[in-house]
Amino acid sequence: MNDNHPLRRIGRDPTAFEAFYRANVEAVQRFIARRVNDPHLAADLTADVFLAVIEASDSYRPSRGTPIAWLYGVARNVVADRHRQRARELRLVTRVAGRALLDPDSLARVEDRITAEQESRRLYAALSTLPEDDRALIELVALDGLSVADAAQVLGVKPGTARVRLHRARRQITTHPLLTTLEVTS
Repeated sequence: MNDNHPLRRIGRDPTAFEAFYRANVEAVQRFIARRVNDPHLAADLTADVFLAVIEASDSYRPSRGTPIAWLYGVARNVVADRHRQRARELRLVTRVAGRALLDPDSLARVEDRITAEQESRRLYAALSTLPEDDRALIELVALDGLSVADAAQVLGVKPGTARVRLHRARRQITTHPLLTTLEVTS
């Protein structure tokens, strides 16, 4: 195990964290903007992802995959956790209180990001016809640009299994009209 890997140091080295954050914040924002349409929630989730990265940085193992695959795995878990949390809250109350307010410039940037990812959200909705594991695999490969091996790592499956699932999912969605513009042939 290499404790000197830059990713493993970000929990205790502000310089390493800043470099990792700057290199990856836009990818995380795109990832989240495709999955939510509320700019406040998108900003909160982006912050939550990097907080989770700080907390989990010691768990990164270079032998198990690339840093970006690990980051997308963390982001995927944060988004899923938030969706579960919000579903519980919505069952109990009609309005979630205590959300941090954004200043107008920050809100405008987040709204611009969400608008830019509007087409992706439509495609993501079309992908909802796939089983969850197949949909996640297509997202990671086609939308997030991961290799099949990295996507397999994020999903906790063997690369061969991921290739079979990806082939099956591609075959299933090739006739869907909303997906004709999505590049799914990585």
